[in-house]
Amino acid sequence: MIIESIAAPYYGTNCWIFAPSKNSECFIVDPGMAIPNLLEPIKEVVNRHNLKPIATLVTHGHLDHTFTVQPLSDKYGIPAYIHSVDRRTLGDPFKILVKDGPIETILKEMGISSFKEPHDVREISDGLLLSIAGFSIEVIHAPGHTAGSAMFLVDGEHLISGDVLFAGAIGRTDLPTGSSADMKKSLEKKVLPLSNEVIVLPGHGPQSTIARERKNNPYLQRTFLDAPSVKGE
Repeated sequence: MIIESIAAPYYGTNCWIFAPSKNSECFIVDPGMAIPNLLEPIKEVVNRHNLKPIATLVTHGHLDHTFTVQPLSDKYGIPAYIHSVDRRTLGDPFKILVKDGPIETILKEMGISSFKEPHDVREISDGLLLSIAGFSIEVIHAPGHTAGSAMFLVDGEHLISGDVLFAGAIGRTDLPTGSSADMKKSLEKKVLPLSNEVIVLPGHGPQSTIARERKNNPYLQRTFLDAPSVKGE
């Protein structure tokens, strides 16, 4: 199996590339922000392993995860999969950006003021099972970071967790459509039931395991999960 990650220059977002082997089909997750985009680094990995991209998966609608979705999907003529709640952000990511925040500043410096969807967008929902490039992928809707945040459990072994779960941390919940209460529910109902052996591939930072996070991540402990949620937290 081939699992490669490319850390985007902006925000260090992990773009994951999955393939069963060299000379095979592959899927790509969360192609993020670069100038002009992240397409060239992705092509380098694809060409090095002689892969054929057949899908782009998106964990949520924040621009540091979606910036290169349209050019990537349209270059290879492949669909982009995103949860139905966050689908609107592909064409209008400003809907969930902090007004005059750091990403808007970066976009102004780039001279970018508008976006468009890929030619083929497919909406996904909780519990949906996808078969892509020989992998079985379970969609796990896990709101909290955004209302449409999703995780992808690949062959029951690898959890692409987006900005729901990091090594030792979780995604922030104070951005538009975020919710501390929803995040706690997602952690308790969607993350904690997973097997200890599952390898966690997060949206930022190093990989981990469910066992390690269950033991060491302060946000998976009862002291956090049982505490009252604070609006804007």
